[in-house]
Amino acid sequence: MNDSDLIARFRPSDPDFIADPYSVLSEIREAKPIFRNPTTGQWTLTRFSDVYETLRDKRLGRSYSHLYSHAEVGRSEPDSRWAAFHQHERWSLLCLEPPDHTRIRRLVAKVFTPRAVAALRPAIESLSTEIFDRCEEGDDFDLIADYAQPYSVAVICSMLGVPRSDTRALLDWSHAIVKMYELSTTDDVSARADRAAAEYVEYTRALIAEKRKNPDGLLVSELVRVEDEGDVLTEDEIVSTTMVLLEAGHEATVNTLGNGVRALMHHRDQWQRLVSGEVETRVAVEELLRFDAPLQLFERWVLEDGVEICGQPMRVGDEVAMLFGSAERDPRRFGRPDDFDIGRGDTAHIGFGGGIHFCVGAPLARQEIDVSLRGLVDRFPNLELVREPEYHPNFVIRGLKELRVSG
Repeated sequence: MNDSDLIARFRPSDPDFIADPYSVLSEIREAKPIFRNPTTGQWTLTRFSDVYETLRDKRLGRSYSHLYSHAEVGRSEPDSRWAAFHQHERWSLLCLEPPDHTRIRRLVAKVFTPRAVAALRPAIESLSTEIFDRCEEGDDFDLIADYAQPYSVAVICSMLGVPRSDTRALLDWSHAIVKMYELSTTDDVSARADRAAAEYVEYTRALIAEKRKNPDGLLVSELVRVEDEGDVLTEDEIVSTTMVLLEAGHEATVNTLGNGVRALMHHRDQWQRLVSGEVETRVAVEELLRFDAPLQLFERWVLEDGVEICGQPMRVGDEVAMLFGSAERDPRRFGRPDDFDIGRGDTAHIGFGGGIHFCVGAPLARQEIDVSLRGLVDRFPNLELVREPEYHPNFVIRGLKELRVSG
C-alpha cells in the first residue's frame, strides 16, 4: 500500500474508523511519523516522542493571534456568526500564550492547588456515593448518563460554587460547545454551540456578580478576589477560566470513565485485578487515560521560522495536529502498547498534555476517576455489560453514547 492510500484510511468522520481507530493509526504510525492531512492541511504527528517534544516546544503555540494577524499567516478571519463562541474562549488557558497565559495561570494556580483538590476528596466521595445509590435502585444503569455525567459536573460545580440545581443547564451547554473542537462542523452544530456559549457567558457573569456581593470561599469567589503583586483577573478572564474548567474537566472525566470501564468489561482479567485488590484503583487510572484516550487530537501553531519536525521544515502559520491516541499506543514508548494492563502505572503518558499547557485540573481528574473506580469495585464487583456500547460520531473528543451495565 502506498503512502497516499494509507493516509486516505485516516477518516475521522467514518463510523467504522471511530469504532476502532487504533489498527489504522498503528499502520500509519509505523509507516509515517508525520503526514499532511489532505482535508485540513494540518501536519499530523503519529509517534510519542515527536508529540511529547512538540507539546514542549515554545516555538509553537496554541494561538498565533498575539504575534500575527490572520492574513499574515494566510488564515481567514474567525466566522463572525459564532462571535459568542469566540468570546467564551478568548481568555481560556487552552488558547493563550505568554505573557497572558503565564499571568492568568499563575493567578488560577493560587486557587486551584493540589492541596485544595486533595481537601475535596470527602466531598467527592459523598457525591459519588449519592449518585451510585440511585444507580443501585434499578436492575441496570447507564454509567454515562446515570453516573459519570451528573457526578463530574456536580464535582466541578461544587468547586466553582455553582448551585446543584443549575448543573443540568451547564451540562447541556458544555455538550454543545465542545463539538466546535472537532475537525469539521456543520453550521447547525456551530449555531447550537454559539447559542450555548452566549447563554453560558451570561450565566457566568451573573454568577460572578453574585460572588462579589456574597463571597463563599469557593473557586469563582476566590478567582474574583485573587491577587498577585497587584495583578487581578478581569471579569472576561474569569468567565473564560471557569468555563474551560467545566468543559475540559467534565468531558475528560466522563469519557475516561466510559472508555475505561468498557475496556475493563472487555478484559475481565483486568477487572478481577481491581476486585481482588491486586491493583489499586489510583494505579489503574493511568491506564484508563492511556489505552483509549478521551482526547485523540490536539493542535499547535508554528510561531517561528526554522522549525523542523520529523525532518519536515515548517513555515510560520502551519498547524500541527498531534494524534494522542496513536502516540499513546507507540511501541517505541510503551511495552506491548495494545495490551490493556491496569498495573502499568505509567504516569508519564500525555493524557493531560504537556509543557505550559499541561492540564491544571489533572489532580482533580485523577481523584474523580479513582473515587469512581473504587465505588464501582466495592459496590458492583460482578459488573458486566448489558449490551455493547457505541461511540459518539466524533473523533477529537472520544466517548461513548452510553454504557449500560448491571452488577
